[in-house]
Amino acid sequence: MFGLFKKKSKLEKLQKQYKKLLQEAHQLSTINRKLSDEKVFEAEEIMKQIEALLK
Repeated sequence: MFGLFKKKSKLEKLQKQYKKLLQEAHQLSTINRKLSDEKVFEAEEIMKQIEALLK
């Protein structure tokens, strides 16, 4: 309850976006491999941003 109005940090937002992209890529992997690969590429770009924030 106390964390209800807490703003998410940029790192938390990027991690959530990364997880979402990987889930979408997994779902698309059986339907459309090209779109799945694009989602994985986007997720890798997000991971680079996360690593930059952690340094």
